[in-house]
Amino acid sequence: QVQLVESGGGLVQVGGSLRISCAVSGRTASNYVMGWFRQPPGKEREFVAAINQSGGNTYYAEAVKGRFAISRDNAKNTVTLQMNSLKPEDTAVYSCAASGGYYSTDRIREGHWYAYWGQGTQVTVSS
Repeated sequence: QVQLVESGGGLVQVGGSLRISCAVSGRTASNYVMGWFRQPPGKEREFVAAINQSGGNTYYAEAVKGRFAISRDNAKNTVTLQMNSLKPEDTAVYSCAASGGYYSTDRIREGHWYAYWGQGTQVTVSS
């Protein structure tokens, strides 16, 4: 069983930066593809970013490409999402997710493909 715990959310002004992290326990993080998803108020959950097991391949939603960066430290069993140039529309609950399955560039963006989820952390961007 994999446990995921997010941290680092909070309130930030438009144009600011925030880093959120996901701590992986219960299994070795390097066995899992890791993803970040978000759910804005009143909206459906959406894909943000993902990273493969080695960290060599990363994937981003168009809305965050060039502003957000996902990374992982398998030695520390953590995954980080660095968010820059934040906008009000980035306000959401951000959740990390893990999957041990074989991935494709399409599947990695699909929430139902991930077996494990954290509780989420709130990110609020004020204008």
